[in-house]
Amino acid sequence: MRLLPLVLALTLGCLPTLVSAAQPPVPASTAVPGSEQIASRTLANGLKIIVWPDHDIPNANFYTFYKVGSRNEHVGITGLAHFFEHMMFNGTSRRVPGEFDRIMEAAGGSNNASTSNDLTVYTDWFPSTALETIFDLEGDRMAHLAFDPKVVESERGVVYSERRSSIDNDGFGTLMEQMQATAFIAHPYHIPTIGWPSDIEHWTLEDLKAFFKTYYAPNNAVLVITGDVDPQQVFALADRYLAAIPRQPTPPAVTTTEPEQLGERRIVVERADVRAPILAYAFHTGFGAAGKDAPALELLTTILADGDSSRLHQRLVEREQAAVDVGAFSNLGFDPGLVWIYAMLPPGADVGKAQALLDDELARIARDGVTATELDKARNLQLSAFWRQMATINGKARVLGTYEVYDGDYREAFNAPARFAEVSAADIQALAAKLLRQRNRTTGLLLPAADSTEAAR
Repeated sequence: MRLLPLVLALTLGCLPTLVSAAQPPVPASTAVPGSEQIASRTLANGLKIIVWPDHDIPNANFYTFYKVGSRNEHVGITGLAHFFEHMMFNGTSRRVPGEFDRIMEAAGGSNNASTSNDLTVYTDWFPSTALETIFDLEGDRMAHLAFDPKVVESERGVVYSERRSSIDNDGFGTLMEQMQATAFIAHPYHIPTIGWPSDIEHWTLEDLKAFFKTYYAPNNAVLVITGDVDPQQVFALADRYLAAIPRQPTPPAVTTTEPEQLGERRIVVERADVRAPILAYAFHTGFGAAGKDAPALELLTTILADGDSSRLHQRLVEREQAAVDVGAFSNLGFDPGLVWIYAMLPPGADVGKAQALLDDELARIARDGVTATELDKARNLQLSAFWRQMATINGKARVLGTYEVYDGDYREAFNAPARFAEVSAADIQALAAKLLRQRNRTTGLLLPAADSTEAAR
């Protein structure tokens, strides 16, 4: 579900000149312990900052959500958002490559980053005593990222190697990339996050600098800090290290709407190194992460494929032994996305039989709906996942930031339990009937090369 060198004295008196008024407090009705302590500010440069104090352990984390992903790219520069996931750790005008990690690790911290169709997210975990160090490091790379040609070429090679391991030399990765490029014919969601090989080879320094200036600006970011911190201390550090970074013009909007799919699209990927087939479907959802049907879709995919008692596992894996694994998940972002359903088949499997069984189960849930027991189980699984996230500072930060960027208000996160409770069996059946149609899907088959011609007939 939607589911890091020196310590200086701080002057709080100057905060009102650079920070807007606080948002109203989170309503007590959220029933999430500690949520009433959340505070938020928006700096004059447009950077939104959300702080959730949690003093259970002397640690904190620092999430930066940049609203940029592969949906913001175009032919010639695909993969740039993912490239900056690497470049942001490779030096500034103040620090040489590798110094970011060395300073953070010396302070007891660690970090990671991820890129998707919609977002690039940078995460730091650290002892709360290192809070100012983290602000210094993060402010430096937002304001002063270096573009050393030697570093750029080195990281270009790293990204290309990553593409080879996760896509080119991975059957399922290849299949999913090809299916996504087939499912979307107009919207930039057809662009793979890691980028197309020829684009990776030909990015220029001018491409990188323009992309960074446009998208890695404070007014295109949301900062979430949770843990053993005081909001006023956080806002003072933000004033010192982030408030002077200039805002940039609002990035160009993505206005392309994917046209309605008018018939099944079908692809077969042939690979000599494949031993076992994979059957996958990608259905257009018609809505994004903030859509009113998003909770019902979460419950639908849970009922279909979450756990050994799920419908697809019981039918395809346990009873018919036509598959060794099944899965279902949605990929929702700012714009309407896809719901994926797949079956990993054993070597030598009858692909036609597996597809007939899968089709029958999808048709049955659209025709007959779900039972009260299935719905209760799915709700319980989603609620337990929600509360597990709320039990950790990392989960708190990720949830708040995700809802802030997609829904426009982090407080929407606390409505998640009620939204799941409102979904009825009829809602799930209606959604299944609307989405799980042959004309709305892209079908993908990954097959051993020698079997491809016959299986595709």
